[in-house]
Amino acid sequence: MVKKTQILVIGNNTNGCTPKHEKMAYDIGLEIAKSNSVLITGGLGGVMNACSHGAKDGNGITVGILPQDDPKFANDYCDIVIPSGMGFTRDFLNALSADGVIIVGGGSGTLSEVCAAYMSKKPMVAIRGIESSITPYIDGFVDHRKNVKIIGADTAKEAVEKILELITT
Repeated sequence: MVKKTQILVIGNNTNGCTPKHEKMAYDIGLEIAKSNSVLITGGLGGVMNACSHGAKDGNGITVGILPQDDPKFANDYCDIVIPSGMGFTRDFLNALSADGVIIVGGGSGTLSEVCAAYMSKKPMVAIRGIESSITPYIDGFVDHRKNVKIIGADTAKEAVEKILELITT
């Protein structure tokens, strides 16, 4: 049996998530499903909900790793719910569960996940044109270590194609 590729999508939660974020996240979820990869998210609202919705509409598999200890907090599009009870620490579980990460905007929580993925040298792609805490790092590095470059993408299709390419190289 061949392991499926696992792609984590991170970004704005319900607070700060705009229709632009939601549309991009939905389209990314759809593209992930088309690629036969598994979508991993934090399982809550905003980008996580929209991306999971897109993946479900594309008949994909969705995993939500929640910060809470109760599965009732998961969005309606999660097939597999992991209620970690870890709070913000779950950002590391999300990053370590993924083969690669796609970033759609985001604030400090997203930046925490980016740092966890960066320290673990996970490939990352970030959507350009969405102002966020990640913007200064797109097409560059988080710090002097230069662990992994955060590659910019302009469309959902480009983001998924690039992350799959980075994962396989």
